[in-house]
Amino acid sequence: MTRLRVNCFSVSLDGYGAGPQQSPENPLGKGGEALHDWFVPTRAFRAIHGEEDGTTGPDNEFAARQTKNIGAWIMGRNMFGPVRGPWPDASWTGWWGNDPPFRCPVFVLTHYERSPVAMPGGTVFHFVTEGIEAALDLAVRAAGEKDVLIGGGVATIRQYLGAGLVDEMHLAVSPVLLGSGEHLLSGIDTVGLGYRCSEHVTTQNAMHAVLIREE
Repeated sequence: MTRLRVNCFSVSLDGYGAGPQQSPENPLGKGGEALHDWFVPTRAFRAIHGEEDGTTGPDNEFAARQTKNIGAWIMGRNMFGPVRGPWPDASWTGWWGNDPPFRCPVFVLTHYERSPVAMPGGTVFHFVTEGIEAALDLAVRAAGEKDVLIGGGVATIRQYLGAGLVDEMHLAVSPVLLGSGEHLLSGIDTVGLGYRCSEHVTTQNAMHAVLIREE
């Protein structure tokens, strides 16, 4: 059965998945880039971007899970790019250049219609205006027998998590403080929704915790 997963989502010690003062030049907010210091050096991350070296060990093992058995992605419009309001044109095709790392269908939540964008390597961005459940239905169909991954950002994960739709979530708690920004779990009753921690591993760079939802 297809599962809805969150993998390799980094949060600060004080629970923020993005810092304050987000901008097109600083999409993760002030200090937000440091959340991914555990992830970027790993062999799994670098392999996605065509590099052959990188760190190994537990951080790399969790990084490698992100793309395992994934047939489709879901992301919020803010993760796709900095453009707000109606799409002025079709020039913006994401932060990832001409060869995005997804290589499968990606469903972008937005309030404004836009035609699909096919990119080299198999990535096709589809823009969904009917809400989170419609995007999930489309992604599940596209994924076939594989799982669907929510890439982010914080607001998108919160919507799916609050609706009890996320089956598994891997959080990497990075040893940094952001003070403010976008808080991931504030106001969400994870216990009441049936989530429990099934796995946790601590490294020098992060504390990895896996939450699963029990029926």
